[in-house]
Amino acid sequence: MRHESLRRLVDSQDIPVRPGVALRLSERLWRVTCANAGLMTGPGTNSYLVGEAGEWALIDPGPADPAHLGALQSAAPGPIRHILVTHTHPDHSPGAAALQRLTGAQLLGRVSKHRRGQDGTFVPDRELSDGDTLQLGAHTTLRVYHTPGHASNHLCYLLEPERLLFTGDHIIQGSTVVIDPPDGDMSAYLASLRRLLTEDLAALAPGHGTIIAHPHEALSALIAHRLSRESRVYAALSTQEEPAALDALLERAYDDVPETLHALAARSLLAHLLKLEADGRARRRADRWVALS
Repeated sequence: MRHESLRRLVDSQDIPVRPGVALRLSERLWRVTCANAGLMTGPGTNSYLVGEAGEWALIDPGPADPAHLGALQSAAPGPIRHILVTHTHPDHSPGAAALQRLTGAQLLGRVSKHRRGQDGTFVPDRELSDGDTLQLGAHTTLRVYHTPGHASNHLCYLLEPERLLFTGDHIIQGSTVVIDPPDGDMSAYLASLRRLLTEDLAALAPGHGTIIAHPHEALSALIAHRLSRESRVYAALSTQEEPAALDALLERAYDDVPETLHALAARSLLAHLLKLEADGRARRRADRWVALS
């Protein structure tokens, strides 16, 4: 049965995302995508219904969009007992409070250390910790991984019977994510990615996009991309004769990124600089930066 479930999951990577349409990925898993496509959300935010018999959990209810919440209720194969969020960015968790009122489900997740850019309506009934498990019926278990980096309160959930990891915005399909300090932390992000490399994973279910069938390749590629960008940032910093402002570094270290994305890239650039500072390779002087040998 596990083999058949994994084959269906892998095959589903080729199915286009259709917002509002429930897609069955395995006997214990459904995906419904919110129609909130955009620069930061790709084809939309994925919500996942996971469980068996009378014990179902919803991972990431998405924004408080009535049409999406209605689609989730219609798609649920049974009563929704638990609502879990990967993190509290506005495209992932605001629907939780409204859905709890409709279903009476228990809210599970973590509250962010920072308020800027967070969903202040999310108040979990129980805060989850790394290593916690949630039993959904006799044969379905979710294991919690605390994966800070994109957000300080970011969680991933492993569907143990299928070794499928729900990754929220820690890993998304077809793109990288913004690391936005102070809640975003590049050192923590890389450490979280490296940790997952040691896990027995069969596939990834991202918050945006389709199933990722080769998880360890995806993890390695993300780590390599971030380290390559870090090298570009350090090289740009090292060639400056005077302490450099963020804008000047952005033009050199992100010259391969369209200008329309520079405002977002500037946040990840700051995250790289803060990591270099923590590593003893850069120093901040007021609002400018210098390289340390």
